[in-house]
Amino acid sequence: MITSTSALPGILQCFNKEFRSVVPFNIEANRLLLMNFTATNTTLKQETVNETSAFCEYIDKQLYDAGADYGIGGYDEHRTVYARSEVFDDAGEPRRLHIGIDIWGAAATPVYAPLDGKVHSVGNNNRFGDYGATIVLQHQLDGLVFHTLYGHLSLKSIAALIPDQMIAAGSAIADFGIPSENGQWPPHLHFQVIEDMEGMRGDYPGVSKFSERGKYLANCPDPDLILNMMQYAV
Repeated sequence: MITSTSALPGILQCFNKEFRSVVPFNIEANRLLLMNFTATNTTLKQETVNETSAFCEYIDKQLYDAGADYGIGGYDEHRTVYARSEVFDDAGEPRRLHIGIDIWGAAATPVYAPLDGKVHSVGNNNRFGDYGATIVLQHQLDGLVFHTLYGHLSLKSIAALIPDQMIAAGSAIADFGIPSENGQWPPHLHFQVIEDMEGMRGDYPGVSKFSERGKYLANCPDPDLILNMMQYAV
């Protein structure tokens, strides 16, 4: 377990009950499936992951068979799926450790701001396997500035946003993109909390080298401190 010296996890816990939903998940009406993209998931073959349409069919079938509207998971998960893209093949050590939470669901699923903030930056990271359309919001709680990142969005999600634009909690800011605009992934949202953007705009690593796990988990605390969804996953 990584122990951060930052006050951010504690602040997020204090405000936990005040955050708005990031996706339209209703605990009484929607089933949430816990998904696994590590080597222990023997139902997911690399040849399936490598072919976007087959990967989409796999996700759809997993959700359908479980009677689930959404899938979720991935924080601090060492994933084999990133072998599908050279984006993650850094010299010396490939990046495989996921440092956000993924919410899998239908394309065009709306995405909402969980708390007040402003647009930090937007980007279109359109390499195969990357984020595709991406939004970063900046927030402040108890005087501490931090950020939330939303990846794999539709292109229309980033068309009208400009830096420093104010965003109210609960505002619809985006929707899940289709593979041709989300980096060639099955439709889903990559949601990540980031304290220090390290000078980056419209992008920040969502997958790290395992050797850098301590650094990235300290800078990117558990997104479920905002989402409040993992407790409902089955």
